[in-house]
Amino acid sequence: MNAGPERKSYRDLAKTAERLFIQSNDDEEQLATALDSVEDTVRQDLLTSDLLNAYQVFYYYFREFPGDLAKERLLLLPAPALLQGVILAEINDVEVVFHVEPDGPVITLYDEGRVLANYHGKDAYLNASQFIDDSY
Repeated sequence: MNAGPERKSYRDLAKTAERLFIQSNDDEEQLATALDSVEDTVRQDLLTSDLLNAYQVFYYYFREFPGDLAKERLLLLPAPALLQGVILAEINDVEVVFHVEPDGPVITLYDEGRVLANYHGKDAYLNASQFIDDSY
């Protein structure tokens, strides 16, 4: 019975992250490209570890700039905060929340706690932005 790929230790994961940071000169675009080159299990472990911040994970998934306020919020949080969700913006009482599920990124739009829309995958942020532009 195969239990799947062996996970790297935290120490090895930290070494990988350090190598990627050096390779990318701490540039989010270069870091996203460098993360693409890492094996899937290592990449997923990094994207949910405290070795990356939430902004680096956001940029990896969407390759978009979320705006100054959202970037500041994301920079202050470690990647694991995305498992619960982070409010990116509040637009006309609509909360734009980014979270990460096992199958990838999700943007959820809430209006007074009620889910207006859920977008999954690499186009989630773009689709949520389009929904807000069209509706508000």
